[in-house]
Amino acid sequence: MSNKSYSILIVGVGGQGVLLASEIISEAAMRFGYDVKKSEVHGMSQRGGIVSSHIKIADKVYAPTIRHGQADILISFEKAEGLRALDWMKKDGVAIVSQTELVPAIVTSTKGLEYPKNPVEKMRERADKVISADADKIAAELGNPRLVNTILLGILSNYMPFPTDLWIDVIRCRVKERFVEINIQAFNRGRDVKLSAVEA
Repeated sequence: MSNKSYSILIVGVGGQGVLLASEIISEAAMRFGYDVKKSEVHGMSQRGGIVSSHIKIADKVYAPTIRHGQADILISFEKAEGLRALDWMKKDGVAIVSQTELVPAIVTSTKGLEYPKNPVEKMRERADKVISADADKIAAELGNPRLVNTILLGILSNYMPFPTDLWIDVIRCRVKERFVEINIQAFNRGRDVKLSAVEA
């Protein structure tokens, strides 16, 4: 087992599978021999509100929450949420962001509020390692729009020490049986997304 520690912040909106992704990462880390603690903020998850999960992975973890500016990896299921959460990431951290755009109801119904323009480009102006994937397009190609979380986990797996077989075993345990094979396909598609391919 590597003695490196990992602080992972996942952000998104209700219904995107943030909490399932958090559970899969945590179980994979524990199976690999790490101590893991996680803290989740469900918010108004049933109404499409913001959902976040802090995951800390190390030989020994003493607190579940990540301090501001200390996340090694930021995973965002929605691009504006990624921009909003970017300051939680270390300067040399990795941001993995879906190009998904979900405009909150409060923005459409409140005068003066606007969805940020070009959030991924703004993230790249402030961070060196921003991996942006059109996860919605990949999910559509696979025939299930609810695969964004597993696609992003596939990208994440390139930056973690866990073997691919371990990830797949955990997916088999955590995903409903009838969706296992398509989630494994989504995970493998995510593994093919590399930093160099999307930085240009």
